[in-house]
Amino acid sequence: MRPIFDAHLDLAWNALHWNRDLTQTLDEMRRHETHMTDHPARGRATLTLPEMKRAGIQVCLATVLVRSKPEVRPAGGFSRIDLDFQNQMIAHSIGMGQLAYYDLLDKLGEIKLIGTSDQLKRHLAAASENQNEPLGVILAMEGADPIHTPEEAEMWWDRGLRCVSLSHYAQGPYAPGTGIQGPLTPAGREMLKQFERLGMIVDLTHCAEPAFFEVLDQFPGTVLASHNMCRKLVPGDRQFSDDQIRALIARDAVIGMAFDAWMLKPGWVRGETSPATVSIAAAADHVDHICQLAGNTNHVGIGSDLDGGFGTEQTPHDLNTIADLQNLGTILADRGYSDNDIARFFAGNFVDLFLRNLP
Repeated sequence: MRPIFDAHLDLAWNALHWNRDLTQTLDEMRRHETHMTDHPARGRATLTLPEMKRAGIQVCLATVLVRSKPEVRPAGGFSRIDLDFQNQMIAHSIGMGQLAYYDLLDKLGEIKLIGTSDQLKRHLAAASENQNEPLGVILAMEGADPIHTPEEAEMWWDRGLRCVSLSHYAQGPYAPGTGIQGPLTPAGREMLKQFERLGMIVDLTHCAEPAFFEVLDQFPGTVLASHNMCRKLVPGDRQFSDDQIRALIARDAVIGMAFDAWMLKPGWVRGETSPATVSIAAAADHVDHICQLAGNTNHVGIGSDLDGGFGTEQTPHDLNTIADLQNLGTILADRGYSDNDIARFFAGNFVDLFLRNLP
């Protein structure tokens, strides 16, 4: 079993807003949700902490995820699984609650919070010796809305936050996200100055154009894309164009492969398209595409986004749990990738990036 570094998991959102006990086995969680009808993903989760261990995941980026959206949410969808709140003050408070969840998991020995390169080195050495070592967690933020002002970034850094995307969907306080176009806001430009001063890593996933290229122009620090795929294979502004991918490669970034089926199959319609129409092999197509653009295998990783608001109703048909990520190795080997290449895809590329760039 190959070790995995998963660059995007919304663990606290799953626990606090979906009311899921991540310390349970996956079977226990699914049984607990069999009677729930508030979302199609109920009873179809793919991960818990024990299941992640079974999957070989040694380290992940675990997010703080909450948005400040004053507009009224429509009925259905996330109407009962809270994601949007009226303003940044509320988003900040909810985000701090998610941070407290990670702190408690750390104190209980369920995870090990990692904030420095030395801590990451020690954790990886311990995990290679002991399969019962707790999951290593580097704190990330998907959409910077909980950072109430740019000046507040330092407080979040001091609490352990190490990687931030400026936006999620639609317009945020700092940048436009998926579904719209536009530049950084003035507050977003100031936020980048704070991130540069602190050493924060910027995640360009969800960052809409032209803000994406503005970040690359104005921010000299480390960038990555935690969970993003290729527009050439699956059209849509949620995916990166080849120009964006080349720009990330030029900045020595790593791009994490996501396993949300609508990002893997052109024309996927949520709630209608069958998972039977897409397999894990589709992700290997995106791996191939990025490697061809790069001319090497140094810029691809895993950022599964599993249970990021969906379950097996919206994963490839051959992905029933997060442990099935291991099957990607066989698919890539059959396409001619070496064991060393696959090890880099599974963990090594993101490990190297964080060893170089954590304080």
